Amino acid sequence: MKTLKEVACGQTVKVIKLTGEGPVKRRIMDMGITKGVEVFVRKVAPLGDPIEVTVRGYELSLRKADAEMIAVE
Repeated sequence: MKTLKEVACGQTVKVIKLTGEGPVKRRIMDMGITKGVEVFVRKVAPLGDPIEVTVRGYELSLRKADAEMIAVE
């Protein structure tokens, strides 16, 4: 299973599972990142933090630790 952290810049992937717990998972879901939604990876900082994505038409920045909790296909 691949996580959002491993996705290359310019790719669109589909979220299949959120593995975080409690407030972290809630924060990710509040951003609109839920199972079945498509995420486009716009830009990844040189050291991988932050990861900039487009979700449901919104541009978001994710921390590398949060991106590791989002399983994609």
